[in-house]
Amino acid sequence: MKNSFQQVNKPIRKKDAMNLLLGKPAYVEDITPADCLIVKVLRSPHAHALIKEIDISAALALPGIEVIYTYKDVPQERFTMAGQTYPEPSPYDRLILDQRVRFVGDAVAIVAGENEKVVNAAMKLIKVEYEILKPVLDLNQAKDNEILVHPEENWESLCSVGADNQRNLCASGSCQEGDIENIFLQCDEVFQRIYHTKANQQAMMETFRTYCQIDPYGRLHVISSTQIVFHVRRILANALGIPKSKIRVEKPRIGGGFGAKQTVVAEVYPAFVTWMTKKPSRIIYSRTESQIAATPRHEMEITVKIGAMKDGTIKALDVYTLSNTGAFGEHGPTTVGLSGHKSIPLYSNNLEAFKFSYDVV
Repeated sequence: MKNSFQQVNKPIRKKDAMNLLLGKPAYVEDITPADCLIVKVLRSPHAHALIKEIDISAALALPGIEVIYTYKDVPQERFTMAGQTYPEPSPYDRLILDQRVRFVGDAVAIVAGENEKVVNAAMKLIKVEYEILKPVLDLNQAKDNEILVHPEENWESLCSVGADNQRNLCASGSCQEGDIENIFLQCDEVFQRIYHTKANQQAMMETFRTYCQIDPYGRLHVISSTQIVFHVRRILANALGIPKSKIRVEKPRIGGGFGAKQTVVAEVYPAFVTWMTKKPSRIIYSRTESQIAATPRHEMEITVKIGAMKDGTIKALDVYTLSNTGAFGEHGPTTVGLSGHKSIPLYSNNLEAFKFSYDVV
């Protein structure tokens, strides 16, 4: 027994603690070579549009530009960027580049070149002609709207979560226990309120960034600031249409994530460039890109009806959540559950009936 507490209750220094304090290399940009292709994404200025024509000829002619990819160059099998266990509840609604753009900041073209200066210059030379479409901007008007965010036929939901792209629904469902309407009639007081939580961005210090290279075995070696190493491998395999065995993903220290890096945000672009060219590449999102082109926490409108007695006992609780998953469905079917599945049990000691229903649009 005298040796039982040799380690328990004793402080242990983390192996990389001193390196971090001394500012030694730890993060993606620190530990990867600077001699690589610089990747940037040309982004849509429109909330909803179709790309009618895209002319990259002048940009491609710039010395130092390696490749420029458009929607015509990428695989046409859809995938999800959500970091979730397979089969993912989130719909397969993404392409690396799509002819239809669905938000201001959506990807239009991938540009890779020798340095940032030439890539920036090339992006200014790309000419895009858009057919501007009417967007859906209000979560209360999205469900069953005549404007479809995802009208494509190869949209797919792998799990039974009530998804229907022809209704702008990423998920829909309901669960209930007890005769809630009858219990409401028995309560001394019944209140109903609507609460609105806006979308918010995690704004971690290290923006989204990824470095890719081909390793000596011909595998795509991905070094990324991510929280979901093994999910990234599966997502990239789906996006590129190659086996998972051809991809190795590595995570160094990450400069914050808070859930933002539980989704693939930047990885697909340098991964596609490196897989196609076999040359190392790197993308580093600006702060603006991280704000406009990531998948932040979802806006929700929550309608709560409570039945209570005069002594404060809550007997019935009815929660309806309308969640805005944005232009794509990453984590839409799961985050909505937190508004009901996590809150209603807090009152379970006295509840005689509850109902939780939701639509994710």
